[in-house]
Amino acid sequence: MNFSLLPSYGALMLIPILFFPLSKILSGYICRMLQLEYLDLYLIHWPLSAKPGKIEFPVPKDEQLAMDFNSVWAAMEDCLRFGLTKSIGVGNFSCKKLENILSFATIPPSVNQVEISPLWQQQKLREFCKSKNIVLTAYSPLGAKGTRRGTNEVMDNETLKEIANAHNKTIAQVCLRWAFEQGLSFVVKSFNKERMRENLQIFDWGLSLDDHKKINEIKQRRLLPKLAMVSPNGPFKSLEELWDGEI
Repeated sequence: MNFSLLPSYGALMLIPILFFPLSKILSGYICRMLQLEYLDLYLIHWPLSAKPGKIEFPVPKDEQLAMDFNSVWAAMEDCLRFGLTKSIGVGNFSCKKLENILSFATIPPSVNQVEISPLWQQQKLREFCKSKNIVLTAYSPLGAKGTRRGTNEVMDNETLKEIANAHNKTIAQVCLRWAFEQGLSFVVKSFNKERMRENLQIFDWGLSLDDHKKINEIKQRRLLPKLAMVSPNGPFKSLEELWDGEI
């Protein structure tokens, strides 16, 4: 594994490599690259595994394998017990896949990181995670506009523009304030200092009941369906299987 290609911040996401001990990946990464004693949060990035060998993302379709959830989660729990991470969780897990983990986990996931925005609100998953005390983290809450994987649909949405203009705020601020008022944590990426400042300016105002009504009426659609994770010979042969109908 080329550790120099991994992200250098306090949360690490992983697609397990078949038969490769997760504790070795994590401890080696921390000791050799981050020079930290532990990570704050360690996530399973996607509910699939990859064949041993070259590390690529997205995982090539001919290298996608079904995950041994019991073994992988046991190794995640070991990472926590060994003090290599303070919390463990998952990413891109549906209600059904979370139920599977919870059926045998001795330490339940603390976080599930998934796509959430005003255009894909994930009400069913939000209610499920709340009932299980799992923190739901929204990635791409602004639609990842300007990226190869992203879409302009969130930032160009007319309803959000109307609400933003009424409050003299940006569309990004409306989206983040909405997520905050839903009790979600969220991940926003920007290299623009002014936008980073704007992203923090969401705590001294609020959305009205009428704003929430308008947002709830926005047509819902998964904007990042991730066809790259679907393969005729892989564990998920359709988007229906990947998301367990939550599409």
